[in-house]
Amino acid sequence: MSKAHVTLSAAALNRGVEHPTLGKDNLLSLFESAVCPAALVSSLWALAYYFEGSILPAYLLLAVLTFALTFPGESRLQTSVGTVLLDIVLNWIWIAGLLGVTGYATGYIREFSQDALIAWLWAAPATEVAASFGLRLVAPMVLKLQGPKQRALIVGMNEQGLALATKLKDSPYSRIELAGFIDSRSTDRLHPDSPYILLGKIDQLACIAQQNRIQVIYLSLPMASQPRILAILDELKDTTASIYFVPDMFVTDLIQGHPSAVCGMPVISVCETPFRGFSGAIKRISDVVFSLLILLMITPVLLAIAIAVKMSSPGPIIFKQRRYGLDGEEILVYKFRSMTVTEDGGAIQQAQKNDSRITPLGAFLRKTSLDELPQFINVLQGRMSIVGPRPHAVAHNELYRKLIKGYMVRHKVKPGITGWAQVNGYRGETETLDKMQGRIDYDLDYLRNWSLRLDIHIILKTVRLVVKDQQAY
Repeated sequence: MSKAHVTLSAAALNRGVEHPTLGKDNLLSLFESAVCPAALVSSLWALAYYFEGSILPAYLLLAVLTFALTFPGESRLQTSVGTVLLDIVLNWIWIAGLLGVTGYATGYIREFSQDALIAWLWAAPATEVAASFGLRLVAPMVLKLQGPKQRALIVGMNEQGLALATKLKDSPYSRIELAGFIDSRSTDRLHPDSPYILLGKIDQLACIAQQNRIQVIYLSLPMASQPRILAILDELKDTTASIYFVPDMFVTDLIQGHPSAVCGMPVISVCETPFRGFSGAIKRISDVVFSLLILLMITPVLLAIAIAVKMSSPGPIIFKQRRYGLDGEEILVYKFRSMTVTEDGGAIQQAQKNDSRITPLGAFLRKTSLDELPQFINVLQGRMSIVGPRPHAVAHNELYRKLIKGYMVRHKVKPGITGWAQVNGYRGETETLDKMQGRIDYDLDYLRNWSLRLDIHIILKTVRLVVKDQQAY
């Protein structure tokens, strides 16, 4: 099963938060980065003047802090109305919460009028919404101030070149006007249904660029074509066009590909964890906070299940099994025992429907996923995350890593109690290679497109599915 079988991709779910940028040279992007922070500050000053009669120094300091926390503003011109509203509300809850906690901790909150602060909690997001949609009205005029669009061409009518062309075409606020493509291949080898113009061959590139007054050139050629790329760059020295290299992302399956540098040398990562730096801190903090809250709420349930397991059949209450964790290191994962056996050897049989090893209580625990509740302790230990690829037994890992390409890439992150594959129909037994391939496809899709919003979506979907899902046994 290939990536095409991932019917709902994490990238599609994240599309609302993956805001397309307009480019640093776009005057509109400057307006966009400043309009929402300015709206928050202006609403604060207006309320300060209304309630206090003047803008006191305390409000000036709060305005500076607010602007520093929100500038540059997020790019929302090309997102849906619902996504804009949700983003503004969620961002404001975060900003207001941070400012409120800081104010209480320092005692500085006493310098403000309580009525003004309460009014600002409602007025600030409303002003930001008005500013965001107001910018959409004036955006066409701002674009005209920058003069005519820049004419561009793409060298290489391949998948990434066509994808770039589509993005340029679908962006109403882009300053780029695509003139067409350059490619030396015969027309029967190109995309026959492409709506874009083929201007000529690569050896004519410099001449075509001059004749068509091209200002931007995107090189979308395979990485294996380095000699050809060097020759093209040499020829283009005779033009004034800006040149950009579109990496051949289809030469391999990138996991969290992003530009970086090693000892000053620019590189593009091919396979990396999404939890670097700030993202890693956010992931860990959310894991700890959610796990503590959940464990506090379910403590009576844990005690009741422990007593029931002990009384229903002989054996330990907690079943510990070796799993592969982060970077393929072995970890011990906790579960309430649901079988009469506690297998953890070199060959392990997955649980099947009507499996005689499963106890009556165990069948209920597995169906409702209550057997996995002790894994919140694993999360607090730092061995697991609440959301991530489900951990497989060591014996299963050793089997499938030989059969499925990219299988071990899922261990670039900590295993999870629930995951993207599990909420998309791959929970329970994977008795065929195709089913395991489908699970891995979703796991890798999660790694490529992780976001905190995706984690929250998976958690909420897990809660909805856990009772009615009949696939686990």
